[in-house]
Amino acid sequence: MTPALQTPVSDRPTGWFSKAEAWLDSKGKGAWIAAMVLGFVFFWPVGLALLFYMIWSKDMFKKSRRSTSSRLHGAGVVFKPSGNSAFDSYKADTLQRLQDEQRQFEEFLERLRDAKDKAEFDQFMDDRRASATRPVQDDDAPQRDA
Repeated sequence: MTPALQTPVSDRPTGWFSKAEAWLDSKGKGAWIAAMVLGFVFFWPVGLALLFYMIWSKDMFKKSRRSTSSRLHGAGVVFKPSGNSAFDSYKADTLQRLQDEQRQFEEFLERLRDAKDKAEFDQFMDDRRASATRPVQDDDAPQRDA
């Protein structure tokens, strides 16, 4: 077959339904949910059809493609060697230093939380001891009819 006779394959949607689906997909899960709710409000069979379509296509239960691809792309860039050994060494040292600083900061936060918890517990125990040693006054005692 010659190239002149081949028809170009397009990834673009051709029908109105495909265009609407692509538009909703570009807006995210919130747009699908909003369309379904509006479908129920204005004409319930449309909302029901959208609900069944969302469940049937299983797109609502998958992670977002944008966030997954960006995370994978970012991780690949960080650990991919650049070809410059001096820069790669600097990058590895810097990443190690940042990981150590993050670990130290998390340990600091843990110690800070422990200290706060201990201070709150000590305050509770002091208040409890103070209320237990406080003498009962006549105003606090229950009244008895004689």
